[in-house]
Amino acid sequence: MVTGGIIDVRALPSDKRKGLLRFGGFTFPCALGRSGITRFKREGDGATPSGTFELLNIYFRADKGSRPSAHLPLDVIHQSDGWCDDPAHSRYNRPVQLPFSGSHEKMWRQDRLYDIVVVLDCNMHPPIRGKGSAIFFHIAREDYRPTEGCVAIDPMHMRTLLAEVRPGTVMRIG
Repeated sequence: MVTGGIIDVRALPSDKRKGLLRFGGFTFPCALGRSGITRFKREGDGATPSGTFELLNIYFRADKGSRPSAHLPLDVIHQSDGWCDDPAHSRYNRPVQLPFSGSHEKMWRQDRLYDIVVVLDCNMHPPIRGKGSAIFFHIAREDYRPTEGCVAIDPMHMRTLLAEVRPGTVMRIG
């Protein structure tokens, strides 16, 4: 069992949109943003921000599997849950309840991507408008197609990893 620790994420030299995620004795393939990893994150650029980000809390779909075994705070995703991605709105890069007037992501998705979502402390305290929102660690598509800027892994790998991480664990990207 690892206390705190660092999840290390690096892009593959052969494809900047895919990478390897390492934590303790685990190494898993991961999907990255369609624009690869950047040090200069901007809203909507499709890039995964480089940096070190704490894993804050987990959201999960209770109708899509059992509660993840985890030592981080867990919340069930409801159909009314969203995440504000509107830089002009006062709730930018924060959870919101739907319906919501500003631009937002729906947390209750038809695909599997947000069946388990870990919120990363990226542009959160305080959020700087336009520097990126909804930077999550979530479930990858079956073929590991790129994300919109998040880090994504296989659902079984996610469950394995979440059982090991503790409060204070950070994800180091880049």
